[in-house]
Amino acid sequence: MNFSDERNFSSYFIIVAVVVITALILWSTSLFLQRLKDDERTKIEIWAQSQRALNSEQSDDYLELSILIGATNRSIPIIITDVQGDFIRDSIGKPDPSYFQNVSEKLINNEKRLKSFLNTLKAENKPIELDLKGTVQYIYYGHSDILNKLKYYPIAIALILFLLIGVIYFFFTTSKASEQNKLWAGMAKETAHQIGTPLSSLVGWNEILKAENVNPEYITEIEKDIARLKVITERFSKIGSIPNLEKVNIVEETRDAYTYLQSRSSKLINFSLDLPDKPIYVLLNSQLYSWTIENLVKNAIDAMRGKGDLQIGLTDDAKRVFIYVKDTGKGLPKGKFTKIFEPGYTSKSRGWGLGLSLARRIIEEYHLGRIKVLRSEIDKGTTFQITLRKSEDED
Repeated sequence: MNFSDERNFSSYFIIVAVVVITALILWSTSLFLQRLKDDERTKIEIWAQSQRALNSEQSDDYLELSILIGATNRSIPIIITDVQGDFIRDSIGKPDPSYFQNVSEKLINNEKRLKSFLNTLKAENKPIELDLKGTVQYIYYGHSDILNKLKYYPIAIALILFLLIGVIYFFFTTSKASEQNKLWAGMAKETAHQIGTPLSSLVGWNEILKAENVNPEYITEIEKDIARLKVITERFSKIGSIPNLEKVNIVEETRDAYTYLQSRSSKLINFSLDLPDKPIYVLLNSQLYSWTIENLVKNAIDAMRGKGDLQIGLTDDAKRVFIYVKDTGKGLPKGKFTKIFEPGYTSKSRGWGLGLSLARRIIEEYHLGRIKVLRSEIDKGTTFQITLRKSEDED
């Protein structure tokens, strides 16, 4: 079992343990609440028995018991009704207060609210029948204050459970993401370091070729590729650190990236460019932005299997700039619009699946913009959209 598997096992074990412990707490709480409800019903049945005794021929023998039960029941609301389940009324037709216990006088005087309260008691517990010398009455009772408060306890425990699971999940996912970020940053910096050594050598050899009077066109092309390698080295060296953003004309930056990619791509790719004539300024890191465009274009070329139409366009509104890369490739199902930006995801047999992940990091983390699949149709093509904010001090 490797480290990653051990970490996943630990996270699952902790979550399962939390769920089991919480389930046991909820089960114990449920038993406690049921026992409390049973105790309250027993208390009301004893109270009802005392009422029967008070109305019997031996009422004096039970008077002390009735007083004791009445004194101990200070929280359970009780309403005694007639056989039809309606209030027992006094001589003027109002609900008789002597048939209520632990019910506020204010509530007793408001018959509409009192009726609603009685319906609540009827829904909470099964009534106890009271037979007083041939007169049948019913005792309806509710939950005590402590029981009403405790019934929300399982909900609180459940909320704590979900919160705890969420915290654990967030901890492990952020920990995993942090490790991945450190890995990619380390690999990028190491790549930049490894490229630097042969690049310095190439610069030296290029100077020797100049001295040997080699065809200047060859020297020019070599210098272009050396310059390109320098750009790539700078790109990789910026991964894992905060890049410098400068106010630049994104129209020209997009045109430069387009020109470079078109000149080094297959003639079977029909490139087209749709840019506005006016300059548009944004805070940008030119090397990283061109890398993003390059990754999107390479992804589009792979999707078209090296043959098709590829368009790069740019539009804007009052505050934002929208850059589009559109291809006529195989397209994407909607369920993969987000997944393709995850590190390691690739539909190719070769490759590490880092291109689009790096593009998202460059745009969203470094430039505080947004990159997404704007639209896609199977066998018709895909359009990516980059959104960036304009520079606030744009002329």
